[in-house]
Amino acid sequence: MLQSEYMPIIIETAPSYENFESTLKEIKNTFHTGGESIHKARNELKIMELNGLSCVIKAFRVPNIINQFAYAYIRKSKAYKSYHNSIKLTDLGVNTPQPIGFIEFYENTLLKESFFISTTLKYDLTMANVRDDDLEDKETILKAFAKFTYEIHQKGVWHIDYSGGNILINKNSNGRYTFSLVDINRMEFKTIEGYTGLENFNKMWFDERSLTIIAKVYARLANLDDTRAIKEILAHDTKLKNHVLKRRQLKALIKGRN
Repeated sequence: MLQSEYMPIIIETAPSYENFESTLKEIKNTFHTGGESIHKARNELKIMELNGLSCVIKAFRVPNIINQFAYAYIRKSKAYKSYHNSIKLTDLGVNTPQPIGFIEFYENTLLKESFFISTTLKYDLTMANVRDDDLEDKETILKAFAKFTYEIHQKGVWHIDYSGGNILINKNSNGRYTFSLVDINRMEFKTIEGYTGLENFNKMWFDERSLTIIAKVYARLANLDDTRAIKEILAHDTKLKNHVLKRRQLKALIKGRN
């Protein structure tokens, strides 16, 4: 990691991508003047060619003034976490786009802009497609996904933003499905035992039938009671959906009074 006395930038690249260092230093201009935007909300993702390689660049939103200070002195930035979590996942044998590096830009010792750069990962569909589309092999994918989730839980991987768009799927030539994780700045690495892992499915927004299929496979692999596993996964799903509904109702109420 490179860092100057006044912290204008902090940059780190993977050992096999050290030749990207000078490219990352110019990433602000490169990002804001070109590339194909594939997602733009709080943060923005673009596909761009860097050093002859197709890459995904994630630009994180400039944080508020409190977080500018916090990311500079108290906790690690989202770009830092994305990079180091991707290395951890790779070391654990969990599929994720290959990390190239991250860079943070500072002004007056406060964090302003930050970027995480990885290789582009081609995929066939996402778990959001499985949830929303009428797929012929939906049940097969759901069962494979339950197995994948159990396996990463056994490795201590807890993806906090475990939602449909953040799980990429590839169908292999042998007909089997493999899964990859993205949007990985919010993760925990911890022991996950028993029925605890069933909570991780609550942001998938699946219907009851899909959740039941997942719960049964997970329960079998984890040696849990089927009936209780189904109750647990449905309870976590209902709890989050009710929470989101109440928040939306509250926002609508506040907006209506303004």
